Amino acid sequence: MNGFRRGLFLALAAVCWNAAPAADETTPGRSVDSLLAYAREHNPEIAALRFEADAAGERVVPAGALPDPKFRTEFRDLTRMGEQRATLSPSQVGSTKYLLMQDLPWYGKRELRREIAEQEAEGARGRVRGAWNEVAARIKATYAQLFYVQRDAELAQEILDLMARLERVAQARYAGGLAAQQDAIRAQVEQSAMRNELLLLENERHHLRMRMNALLARPADAALAEPAAARPLPAPARLDRAALEDRLRAQNPQLFADESRIRAAEKNRELTYRNRYPDFAVGVSPIQYQSAVREWELMVEMNIPLQQSSRRAQERESEALLAAARARREATTWQLLAELAENLGGLETARRSELLAANQLLPQAETAFRAALAGYENGKVDFATLLDAQRQIRQARRSLLKAQVEAQMRLADIERLLGEDL
Repeated sequence: MNGFRRGLFLALAAVCWNAAPAADETTPGRSVDSLLAYAREHNPEIAALRFEADAAGERVVPAGALPDPKFRTEFRDLTRMGEQRATLSPSQVGSTKYLLMQDLPWYGKRELRREIAEQEAEGARGRVRGAWNEVAARIKATYAQLFYVQRDAELAQEILDLMARLERVAQARYAGGLAAQQDAIRAQVEQSAMRNELLLLENERHHLRMRMNALLARPADAALAEPAAARPLPAPARLDRAALEDRLRAQNPQLFADESRIRAAEKNRELTYRNRYPDFAVGVSPIQYQSAVREWELMVEMNIPLQQSSRRAQERESEALLAAARARREATTWQLLAELAENLGGLETARRSELLAANQLLPQAETAFRAALAGYENGKVDFATLLDAQRQIRQARRSLLKAQVEAQMRLADIERLLGEDL
């Protein structure tokens, strides 16, 4: 029985360490990078935001341009004092006046409108980055969940194979009158439970694949490669909270968009105050008599800013919008800093949980299983004790996997907040 016992233990010790099956290199899914590269090119939400950002960039030039000039024609004295029937021929009416006119905003208004459009375009580009970070974070989290479910299914299959071997041990002991038939039945019950769990895991993997394909803008049933490995975690020295907070303030796309909104509000306030000054229009007007131009006129026009109550209300509105943009940025900053601290704490806890499972829980569970298996073979412990021992090993393995996946999820959230990979 010693050889059989060694085989059982080696089979259990190999749980979750099997290599992933080979996959087509052109199929995304083996790594996070392959998924991100595909999504960057095909995700329609990101494409739509890029087009919107391009459209916002194209508004800059028109915002700072002069209005189109205006041309006007006036036919005067169509009947020439009643001497003829009415006509629209310039050479036959009393006179024809041509007016070419150009609107001229007050000094600085065009520049301010252009700068407002530039800040709005910057904000649109920031929203593209923010949306991409959200999509990338969801892809990374879904990949981590797929990795966990795949490894958990491999673990369940290993336990199922182990229970089949334990059933054979129980059957042999029952045939020799050393154990009750109930031991073999309990092993069969455990196998049925593991098969049911495998079905549940396969269903969960199916849902995760559909979710991933949705993020990639692929058909729900499109093939995905099996995750090959979890992403490496950054060294603890790179997770200094103060340094990451500075990077968040400098690079977070949401804060970048809020800052662009503040600058646009400042320019809009300045433009509103410049509306206290009048805009002008200038024009030149030749006047034709019969077939010759005999007079020239020069025209200057300006609006008179008399509606002071309306302008003061607009100015107060611009001040309130600026204050709201600043308050929104401050609120966003504190919220993001809180999320960063929470995720850093969660990542550290996951690291410690992984070390605890790998260095203490798993070795202790393996030792307990070896002792229980030897005791069962010698008739010193019952089958229930052996089952509990193998459950403890599985629980230790699952704790190790959960800690790894939790760390990956926290890392994805931290990178989303920073706007870049660590």
